[in-house]
Amino acid sequence: MKKKLAYIIISASMLCACSKDFTDLNPISQRNVNAFYKTENDMLIAVNAAYKALQMNGTYNQSYWIMNEMRSDNTDGGADNTGLGADLNAIDNFNENAATAELITTAYLDTYVGISRCNIILSRIDAVSMSDNLKNRIKGESLFLRSLFYYNLAVNFGRIPLVLKEITVEEGKDYPQLPASEIYKQLVADLAQAESFLPVKYTGLDLGRATKGAAATLMAKIYLTMGDKTSAIAPLRRVKNDYGYTLVTSYSKIWGIANENNVESIFEVQFKGGGTNTGNAFTNAFSPLMIQNTGAYKNRPTAEMQAAYETNDQRFAASMNPINGPLNAGRFILKYGTTTAYNEGDADYNFIVLRYADALLMLAEALGESQEAYDLIFEVRQRSGLGRIDSSTPGTFSEKLLRERRVELAFENHRWADLLRFGKAAEVMKAQGKTPRLLFLIPQRELDINSSYTQNPLN
Repeated sequence: MKKKLAYIIISASMLCACSKDFTDLNPISQRNVNAFYKTENDMLIAVNAAYKALQMNGTYNQSYWIMNEMRSDNTDGGADNTGLGADLNAIDNFNENAATAELITTAYLDTYVGISRCNIILSRIDAVSMSDNLKNRIKGESLFLRSLFYYNLAVNFGRIPLVLKEITVEEGKDYPQLPASEIYKQLVADLAQAESFLPVKYTGLDLGRATKGAAATLMAKIYLTMGDKTSAIAPLRRVKNDYGYTLVTSYSKIWGIANENNVESIFEVQFKGGGTNTGNAFTNAFSPLMIQNTGAYKNRPTAEMQAAYETNDQRFAASMNPINGPLNAGRFILKYGTTTAYNEGDADYNFIVLRYADALLMLAEALGESQEAYDLIFEVRQRSGLGRIDSSTPGTFSEKLLRERRVELAFENHRWADLLRFGKAAEVMKAQGKTPRLLFLIPQRELDINSSYTQNPLN
């Protein structure tokens, strides 16, 4: 199904051409802000601008795949590193510098832009005259989006400032770094409220907005990240039993423009190419030079990633081109339309953030080794032509589940967080000959602004 919310987000992005100060919707000291946020239509534009922050280079358009896939053992720049500039190469090898790693600084800043847009909505919407149903829905969307932004920050940076209201730039300097554990506690509370406010689904032009299922799935992921498997079970059972999701019958049918926002999709970042300022850049970044004139070939599946698939696993052909594949272009990612030419930075493919197969595997993780957990894993595996695994299958339950998550969710920005959550990041990356950092370095500009902030360990 063709994306719908992207068309609405265009209305927010069009403002970018008029006034950057206005569309940042950022500190209250900016000149246009106090004349805005007065009407129902203002709040709809504001929440669309919060969704627009998901398309920024510092979020899902670029930095997040670098931080969550390239940082891991799933992808790198290839044996020749021809696709990597100095910044990417440093990140891939855990050698980035806090003062010069522009991609990481951009991730930090753009993520807080998204958080700021959500905070302004939540700080101002109660004063706006509008229906309670729409007001609560916009609150729920803003709480979900803010939680998604904070989750990405907390996983990758650890200690970060937690800002929950509209503030000025000067006020921002007074916010201390909090440990990720404190961030997560706030997020699960916010997501519980978001789930109560949000609808089960949307139709028409609102398709693609945050839903109850999106809030519940992210909540469960955060509980698992906190190590609280028991609390993750209830929201995952709601996703499984109450919200109408199901697996798409063929793994290959998850991907492609015609299949966007399908019955398995829980939340996607909506992109719309064609000169709308809402196209994606990652399709071109993943594309081999020989396929597209604009292909940059920056993010390539590793040999270990290729070897992780079992024989006859149908997910393989839908996910990546092998080193000696039919296109004879080396290993590259197939999930995001990398065989069709697009203008640079203007491809038409969505980025799936959460989907039902992830929720099923998380429920198995929350339950622990049991018949029900193995049944859930088989539900995911059988779609790709594979048989059951059980307690007699070699490896621990965690090792088997982590491998299953790796091949099911390859290139979808889950691998680095999974390695951290399963306690395997250091072991796996050392096996690749690297000296890993479990957290990214806090950008130097943040340390310069606030002398009380501390840097993350260098190794």
